[in-house]
Amino acid sequence: MVTVAYPLLGVVLHLARRTRQRRLGRSRLPASSGAEHSDLGRALAVAVVLIEVLALAVVIGTKAPFGQFSGGPGRLVGLSLIALGSLAALAALLRLQRPAGRAGFALLTWAGVLTLGSQNEVWRLSDDPLSPAFWQSHYWGGAGLTGLLLFALAARLEIQRDPRWRRLHVGANALAALLFLAQAISGSRDLLEIPLSWQKPAIQACDFARQLCPTPAPPPS
Repeated sequence: MVTVAYPLLGVVLHLARRTRQRRLGRSRLPASSGAEHSDLGRALAVAVVLIEVLALAVVIGTKAPFGQFSGGPGRLVGLSLIALGSLAALAALLRLQRPAGRAGFALLTWAGVLTLGSQNEVWRLSDDPLSPAFWQSHYWGGAGLTGLLLFALAARLEIQRDPRWRRLHVGANALAALLFLAQAISGSRDLLEIPLSWQKPAIQACDFARQLCPTPAPPPS
């Protein structure tokens, strides 16, 4: 995300401002600004979905040692098919022209991402929307951001043709930009909170209710 999505985000936001200025007649920018904004916005949405599916697959697949996957081979095959189906739906979304088809495959892509994210191996602060922790969750913020980007991807033709869709797109993208900022903060927080593999045995041996940890063994002499 840091090396691909966030640099793309900066360029997309810059081109969005240029496109807006051109449409309002405040600047003599070339007509290609809008096309460049649309193309890079599509690349940003695709990059975020691909990175999220990859991240969820890695988290689920590495939670337990190989051969000890919870649910057995059947669950592993099912989740693999969901991940591949999400990517296939994303590919179809990029090719379709009919509005109903684009909306349907956008929902299928998002549903696949949400299904992968709902697995027990995925770290989530809370699944209760009434809990403050839900709104601070890195996962749920990413799920909402993915939904907004898929909406922009599915409605790209309507956004180009209809000012009402364009205004809705501006509002949705403003929210998406705020979510990108929140994701950077919550992602850094979670990386500090989630222990590394070599730290897990020591942390799991602690009694958090009593706030006690076993005394470490002395180093060998």
